[in-house]
Amino acid sequence: MTGQGFPGKLPNAYMTAGTSSFSEFLMQVAPEMLPGRRPLPPGDFASVSAHATTIVALRTAEGVVMAGDRRATMGNYISSRDIEKVFPADGYSLVGIAGTAGLGIELVKLYQLELEHYEKIEGAPLTLNGKANRLATMLRGNLGIALQGLAVVPLFAGFDVDAPSIPEAGKIYSFDVVGGIYAERDYDSIGSGSIFAKSSLKKRYHRDISTDDAVKIAVESLYDAADDDSATGGPDPTRDLYPVVMTATAEGSKRIDEAVVADVARAVIAARTENPYG
Repeated sequence: MTGQGFPGKLPNAYMTAGTSSFSEFLMQVAPEMLPGRRPLPPGDFASVSAHATTIVALRTAEGVVMAGDRRATMGNYISSRDIEKVFPADGYSLVGIAGTAGLGIELVKLYQLELEHYEKIEGAPLTLNGKANRLATMLRGNLGIALQGLAVVPLFAGFDVDAPSIPEAGKIYSFDVVGGIYAERDYDSIGSGSIFAKSSLKKRYHRDISTDDAVKIAVESLYDAADDDSATGGPDPTRDLYPVVMTATAEGSKRIDEAVVADVARAVIAARTENPYG
């Protein structure tokens, strides 16, 4: 007898060992729950949803630092001043999102579950490169809605526990909307303010940078992005809102305390008050 005949009992598909990919499992049993599988009428829907903007990531001597501003926009309207766009993907990796905010946050939650599910089924976590490839595969499943204006572009970074040495462990991966994956050397940025953030990072970054210095440079690069890109939010001492900054090192992934980020942001603001163009 099948489980479907008993109210309250899970179908047999949920009780049978299968794929180690949760998104593939979901495609088999409930495809309508996947963001990219939801039917949409013809048209472009980019203007009907909030968009997340600028994310930066840097390699350090201890791993990686990732930071994101707090603004979401809908056209020329600021739809949120305190959105969070940087998240732990698992114990040693981070993911940030730009593009359609609601779908991006949903994608991150699904991706976190994807990595957890794989580890439970296989008894071991994916390699860092495997995690990046799995995220690329999930992006390809969203291609249809991306072409209708609901695109999500992530930035992925982490500490590679299989690296031969700690200075080589920090890695950064960027993606495009069709699921293309690219390994970045030292730093990268995504979102509408990325061109300005990268220009800032280019001047400040150096290899073997410490985590503390990378946090300062990341916050400064977001300040520079906000200075030239209206969709990127700068530090907001009036509302006590500052960038979300996270690290992934040999100690795992963690969020930098907001009070520490606030002190860094205030120092950047003070320096720019004295020299607005420096």
